[in-house]
Amino acid sequence: MDQDSQDTPVRIAVTSCRKPADYDASVRKAGGEPWVPVVATDDPDEVLARADGLLLTGGDDVDPTLFGALPHPAFEPAEPGRDAHELALVRRALAARVPVLAICRGLQVLNVAAGGTLIQDIPTERRSGINHGGAPAATLAHPIDITPGSRLDRILGAAGDTGPVMVNSRHHQAVAVLGDGLVVTARAPDGIIEGVEGTGPAFCVAVQWHPESFHRTGEFDRLFSAFVAACAERARGHRP
Repeated sequence: MDQDSQDTPVRIAVTSCRKPADYDASVRKAGGEPWVPVVATDDPDEVLARADGLLLTGGDDVDPTLFGALPHPAFEPAEPGRDAHELALVRRALAARVPVLAICRGLQVLNVAAGGTLIQDIPTERRSGINHGGAPAATLAHPIDITPGSRLDRILGAAGDTGPVMVNSRHHQAVAVLGDGLVVTARAPDGIIEGVEGTGPAFCVAVQWHPESFHRTGEFDRLFSAFVAACAERARGHRP
């Protein structure tokens, strides 16, 4: 690789959402260059041709008809076109082994893209003593149990050496049936799935909480650093 390629920033396609600032800050802190594709005009193939990695952000609900269900009364649709655009992006990214980090809604999009289904509303569909949707953005709300030996464990394991990993909680949906090619890597004490990852060699990590909310304090810096490092490694192998 020539010097110009070495100096080229690691480009992360960050899906459009209503609260982009924390994602932007988290990617930049880890050494990446965030870029937000436009849902209405940016073709998924062209996006991935320009990107070294894909970050699926949080937001409103995935259309339940996409996983064969009728809408729950609590259904809150995402921005027009967002579901189709993100499903196309992540399917192409997985096929091309583009590194993927998926957060909250992003985990749900990943699961639906892989043929899985979702709990549409935890409070009415699952009995739980945990309020999954009520914590302020940067408040650690409940612990999670991470699967030993998983990629998520290797990234965050040191953070839990002195006790359980604590996460924030701002979602009312979660994985129901797990999609093909995915494995569960974390659960809340009530059994709600809090992390999944791909079973293949490429970086594909998804978390149900919002690690980007902690970019100022650094609790989950290692997650973004590992993602950007995987994107940089792929870039070294694909750029001239």
